[in-house]
Amino acid sequence: MSKCALVLDKVEAGYGGGLVLQGFSLELDKGTITCIVGPNGAGKSTVFRVISGLLKVSSGDVQLGKDSLVGKSPADILKLGVAQVPQSGALFPDMTVRENVMLGGYPIRRERALLKSRIGMVEEMMPIVKERAGDKAGNLSGGQRRMVEISRALILDPSLVLMDEPSLGLDPKSVAKVASVIRNLSTEGRTVLLIEQNVRLGMHLATHGVVMEQGTVRITGDSASIADNPEVASMYLGKAIGK
Repeated sequence: MSKCALVLDKVEAGYGGGLVLQGFSLELDKGTITCIVGPNGAGKSTVFRVISGLLKVSSGDVQLGKDSLVGKSPADILKLGVAQVPQSGALFPDMTVRENVMLGGYPIRRERALLKSRIGMVEEMMPIVKERAGDKAGNLSGGQRRMVEISRALILDPSLVLMDEPSLGLDPKSVAKVASVIRNLSTEGRTVLLIEQNVRLGMHLATHGVVMEQGTVRITGDSASIADNPEVASMYLGKAIGK
């Protein structure tokens, strides 16, 4: 049985006739955490849009397990087990925590027993969902809001979780909590693909790393080798990532 949870094979995609991804290839093994880094405009967000079905590919293939995602709608891809946690600000501030989380369960809203079970699962994983259920999301701290955003994505029990800048705008204590949640997702067997501008955090958190440049993979490998790569250190930190 293949260990690959996701394969992007020579994907080309873009906007308005111009290509952003130019022969982009990537393989994710099940249960791994892969961090994509790169300068603005490298195509990181475009990778997420292609996987989620929000942007059609011009050529190439995107394979989730045995299923090709090419040509499928975002709703169909969500049902196949791909969920995304967007950048900060994705909650409805005037809705309660529970209402925000329930939005994630919209595709299974008619399966009441399943939805109830999933809510219970999320409450166990993220106690804040139960503890602050009736509070408006706008009254939560940045770290608490991020936990609710992750909870909303998990209510469909996805096998692949896409996270866009999970540490953005968070204080160090909240970053540590989010990092712990991401590691737990991997331990449970879920595959995580994240975009992170904080290269040091991303590579310490991930099992694998990808450096993008101009729509292609510039460097890839296990996160330790990426962190120790002099070129990566020079590009992003001016010194060794682990130092």
